[in-house]
Amino acid sequence: MKHETKTKKSSQKVAEFLEKNSLHKKDFAEMIGVTLSYVYNLIDETIPFSTRSTTLERIATVMNIEPEEFEEYKIPQEPILKDDTLELLKSMIKDKKMNTVTFLKAFPRKKRVEIVDMLRGAYPIPIDYKELSMIGQVLDLDKNDIYNIWEERLKQVLETNGINLNNNTELINSMLACAKKYITI
Repeated sequence: MKHETKTKKSSQKVAEFLEKNSLHKKDFAEMIGVTLSYVYNLIDETIPFSTRSTTLERIATVMNIEPEEFEEYKIPQEPILKDDTLELLKSMIKDKKMNTVTFLKAFPRKKRVEIVDMLRGAYPIPIDYKELSMIGQVLDLDKNDIYNIWEERLKQVLETNGINLNNNTELINSMLACAKKYITI
């Protein structure tokens, strides 16, 4: 069956996905950051299917498939982030038995392409607590779970930017204690 999907044209795969998921082309266009006419032209094969890695990765992310399933996909030009927080988020989406489309539809339209880029690893999980809270609310997480994800993400950012977490334990614990009071967990 996997081989069968490889032989289908990319435009046909997208058209079947949209129909199967009752996803309007306009919603799909917003999720992948293109115009509605572009989606129509891709499906109708009025234009060649995209070879741009960013577009193909966004399409694949929304469809919850690997970009390599599109024959047009080439090695990406931008780095893909793989971190524990992103993997945790993806596992929470699965644990909640949400498909990617349902998850994306829970966000305001203008936010969806940003979430797609985050899921495909082009953007990191936000460090902004309010942004992370919005994601947590979609996943129906309680404040403690959201805070724990935020704390891990903050520690990742600090460590990536040169702070030795072990040598600065007291400072980091003080900052986190203050943050907990501010957030009122």
